[in-house]
Amino acid sequence: MRALPQRTRLRDSMKAAGIDICARRWRGITGEIDLIGRLGDEVIFIEVKQSRTHDLAASHISLAQIARIFTTVDEFLAGEPKGLLTNVRIDLALVDGLGRIEVLENAFAG
Repeated sequence: MRALPQRTRLRDSMKAAGIDICARRWRGITGEIDLIGRLGDEVIFIEVKQSRTHDLAASHISLAQIARIFTTVDEFLAGEPKGLLTNVRIDLALVDGLGRIEVLENAFAG
């Protein structure tokens, strides 16, 4: 499958920030994570949503999907040396109709 230009730009901006992309569209038993990166000892999970506006893109994520993301993150972390004690961040990358990208770091924290 061909990567969308916005996803390629997102990966490039992550690399420029020192984040090493270790997986794209990682699929576990419970779901899929769009991008996974590493920054030092931190693992960064990125969910990408695209729509006409950033607000509309954000509205496309449901509570059920957030729950699946958390479960899938746990599944990925099971293979990490520190397991669930691994430092993690879950970001939401919003892409609007003009291809502008807004990344909300720790989007689901709290």
